Amino acid sequence: MTQEHSNKSGFETRAIHAGYEPDAMTGAVIPPIYATSTYKQDGVGGLRGGYEYSRSANPTRTALEGALAALEEGERGFAFASGLAAEDTVLRALTRPGDHVVIPDDAYGGTFRLVDKVGGPWGLEHTPAAVSDLDAVRAAIEPGRTRLVWVETPTNPLLNIGDIEALAAIAHDAGAKLVVDNTFASPYLQQPLTLGADIVVHSTTKYCGGHSDVVGGAVVVRDLETADRVGFHQNAMGAVPGPFDCFLTHRGLKTLAVRMDRHCDNAEKVVDYLLDHPQVADVIYPGLEQHPGHAVATRQMKRYGGIVSFRVHGGEQHALEVCERARVFTLGESLGGVESLIEHPGRMTHASVAGTDLEVPADLIRLSVGIETADDLIADLDRALGVEK
Repeated sequence: MTQEHSNKSGFETRAIHAGYEPDAMTGAVIPPIYATSTYKQDGVGGLRGGYEYSRSANPTRTALEGALAALEEGERGFAFASGLAAEDTVLRALTRPGDHVVIPDDAYGGTFRLVDKVGGPWGLEHTPAAVSDLDAVRAAIEPGRTRLVWVETPTNPLLNIGDIEALAAIAHDAGAKLVVDNTFASPYLQQPLTLGADIVVHSTTKYCGGHSDVVGGAVVVRDLETADRVGFHQNAMGAVPGPFDCFLTHRGLKTLAVRMDRHCDNAEKVVDYLLDHPQVADVIYPGLEQHPGHAVATRQMKRYGGIVSFRVHGGEQHALEVCERARVFTLGESLGGVESLIEHPGRMTHASVAGTDLEVPADLIRLSVGIETADDLIADLDRALGVEK
């Protein structure tokens, strides 16, 4: 499927066909796993299809990158060994020591650690701001120094919503680029590049891969100048996925649409259940009308996603007990797989922000709602919360 054709096709069609034509020799409809590190040259510099060494390019990775670009409606896609490798490459490619970035004030702990603990000693400065507060983001920008405005929407784990179109305008007015971490929404529910963002990043470990069996990351950009810079650093830094990882992630993309619809269906049922439970103090989900970002999420997302966060009465100890009592919900980090996961962000994914302005509430629980039978998920939560309604 050509790029022109793919951009005119529906999402599900692009997810299955974009990035790869059936093999000319065998007719194989699925991209082969090219388990090779190097390629025979037809004379010095006579490369077949541009392939010389698999750090620089591999046909299995090329197919995945083409699919990612098509789904995000970007100019080029780049695959990485992890989401943080993707983020690090963007930071190295587009900032220099002495530059400044704006990050969410409830950013994913790994992103904060990368910017603060790795970027900081390198000379990169940052200011946190609430992605839902346009004035706060505008005030956090340092004209002439801010190169990137980095947002998650929905954020992890508090599910705050940023207005991508408005944030892009603010960033561009200051001469900065807008980077959107689209991991929680996935390309199926939201395409930030079509709303004015310059760069999209993903942990493809999550919804894109979708089966908790592969670690990966992605960057998709909407202009060739940025693509050249990211591509150079991808090759120079070398944090690329192997062909089998690319194969698994690409396979996951093909079922992304149907999985996301089931994730959303189940999440909505879980939310309805939690709203009525006496042990639940607050339910955080963009699909709720009372959520402060509901209107923006409705405008820029197809649906509201499979992540649900909630706070419990009884404080941190009760939250820990709920996590430990769950059985269908597996206690574990990560998200976006077909199986449901439960975690305590303060002690797990966001432990690195403890004691900072980004610290999350101690009574907070985050659910990654999978695609199991919804009644089984609700029965498990009833058991874990410990009090019959």
